[in-house]
Amino acid sequence: MNRPAAADMLDMFEWKPAYSINIGSIDAQHQSLLAIGHELHTAMSTGQSKAVMGTILDRLVQYTTMHFAHEERLMQAHGYPGFAGHKALHDALAAKVVQFQVDFKAGHATMSIALLNFMKDWLIEHIQIEDRKYAPFVLEKAVA
Repeated sequence: MNRPAAADMLDMFEWKPAYSINIGSIDAQHQSLLAIGHELHTAMSTGQSKAVMGTILDRLVQYTTMHFAHEERLMQAHGYPGFAGHKALHDALAAKVVQFQVDFKAGHATMSIALLNFMKDWLIEHIQIEDRKYAPFVLEKAVA
């Protein structure tokens, strides 16, 4: 897949209605995750300091943890049968992001377009494929 140039990536983390899974709390959190990703991209592309990017990365990690916990509570509360598999996906991403955070703070990794593309692609794919699997189940239980 061709990747856009950095200058064309300003909208890479913008919310699109097609991303909605029609659960208000989850859609709002997805929008916030994309906004933090956009903020991280802006900080990187404008040459802001490692400390600034580290602070934004910290917020992204914290917000992702909160978001995953919220999704998992919804799935568990309504007995979603695919809970274990979905949680395993969350755990795998959380581990990758935390490891990157540790490496970044230790100076062993840098913020890059490739990393931001990975984050954006993972988030969008997760929303459009994995979250769409549990959304109908939760919506059937009248949770929004």
